[in-house]
Amino acid sequence: MLSADETPAFDETLNIRGEVCPYTFVRSKLKLEDMEEEQVLRVIVDYPPAIKNVPQSAINEGNEVLGIKQIEERAWEIYIRKREKK
Repeated sequence: MLSADETPAFDETLNIRGEVCPYTFVRSKLKLEDMEEEQVLRVIVDYPPAIKNVPQSAINEGNEVLGIKQIEERAWEIYIRKREKK
């Protein structure tokens, strides 16, 4: 978990508040597919299981999770760097 004052630089934002799994990681995956290698995606979620499922899905796809930051009582930012798919 990132501290409140840590915010990685990011290139794109995907705000999927109100979405539940599996839509949270499906939408994140589709957004990452449209991005360039090494770009960073900030995903904003408010569904607690998504803070585990979205990062795990990103890792399974070969991407790098830079961190998770709680921004509100029930909202988080997940930072994912797109990596070359091997």
